Amino acid sequence: MGEIFNALVYQPLYNMLIFLYDFLPGGDFGIAIIAVTLIIKSVMIPLSKKQIESQKKMQEIQPELKKIQKKYKDDKEKQTKEIMNFYKENKVNPFSGCLPLIIQIVFLIAIYRVIINISNAGLVIDGKDLYSFVSNPGEINKTFLGIVDLLKPSIPIAIMAAAAQFWQTKLIMAKSSKNKEDEKKKDKNGKDEKEAPDFAQMMNKQMLVLGPLLTLFIGIKFAAGLSIYWLFSTLFAVFQQIYIFKKSEEGKAQK
Repeated sequence: MGEIFNALVYQPLYNMLIFLYDFLPGGDFGIAIIAVTLIIKSVMIPLSKKQIESQKKMQEIQPELKKIQKKYKDDKEKQTKEIMNFYKENKVNPFSGCLPLIIQIVFLIAIYRVIINISNAGLVIDGKDLYSFVSNPGEINKTFLGIVDLLKPSIPIAIMAAAAQFWQTKLIMAKSSKNKEDEKKKDKNGKDEKEAPDFAQMMNKQMLVLGPLLTLFIGIKFAAGLSIYWLFSTLFAVFQQIYIFKKSEEGKAQK
């Protein structure tokens, strides 16, 4: 498994970082990390788009799911079966959001290993890890913009990464709340019924706190290079999410 990880993730990422570090003007390894982050996220756009659309679909079908939960509240086995059938009929995969997150973590681990290995090598690139067409720049400049030591934790960058994570989760919650309000407006029944707990909404509320705290913890404990990767990866996801939601609203308005 380790050999597969090295061949398919670590080495390509290592070589891409070194190539961009050597190619981009300024010799800034932090800029190279940002460039690699944007390349990875751009390649993953189709997968991320599918994840966001599935997430949006999950929000839209929540009222129908609640009806099923209420109808079969005394028969959990039947309830689960009906919910799974409902997912199948509406072509929704509740676990589709897991794959992009797993890929994100895999690349985070790979970048961590790259930074640690370069650090342990005294900031000198080992030619054995480079492809034949990638030039060896020799010693790596470990500072980002001449200020941040990429091999040490950076509290300001960690805070920015945590704030970006909070923003992303807040956007998801805002969209979910809007859908819920729209559904209430459509309800012609004047009674306020006690609703079943919204599992997705509860998870989002927990992630609103836990996600940024975890990001902050990683940022203040590990190398700043990881926080830079996480910050720009999250910002890319936020703007992609805003764009997809905007296009979706425009499509609804035209109907």
